[in-house]
Amino acid sequence: MKIAIGCDHGGIALKDACVKAVKDLGGEVVDYGTYDTQSVDYPDYALKVALAVKNGDADKGILLCGTGIGISIAANKVKGIRCAHVTDKFCAQMCSEHNNANVIALGGRITAPEDAYEFVKIYLTTPFAGGRHQNRIDKITAIEEGGY
Repeated sequence: MKIAIGCDHGGIALKDACVKAVKDLGGEVVDYGTYDTQSVDYPDYALKVALAVKNGDADKGILLCGTGIGISIAANKVKGIRCAHVTDKFCAQMCSEHNNANVIALGGRITAPEDAYEFVKIYLTTPFAGGRHQNRIDKITAIEEGGY
């Protein structure tokens, strides 16, 4: 399992915990930056990770910014990306099980590193349930294809 990770300065506080979670599961991390607390623009990192997932260079992605909101909005502009803003264990489970999210976004100013670690592990180990949920994913794809 290859996981792309990217963050801005507001999310960097969670990066080490997320990388550790991936590695503890036996995964490989591809780090798209940033690497310090110098102010940067989160859309740049959202795009890098989203394209890595879309193009098959990574199986899934993790994005981090101050709240997780802005970076998730940016990632979801890339066709084929289903980025879920995760704030608790239940969301981490459901975004995989029901929504087949291929990217998650967490907030460094609202999430503790130990919680981020748990959220990433849950997200990466929860399988997609398919069935009626696949029908809903197909409808999301149809909306995306319509360009509304």
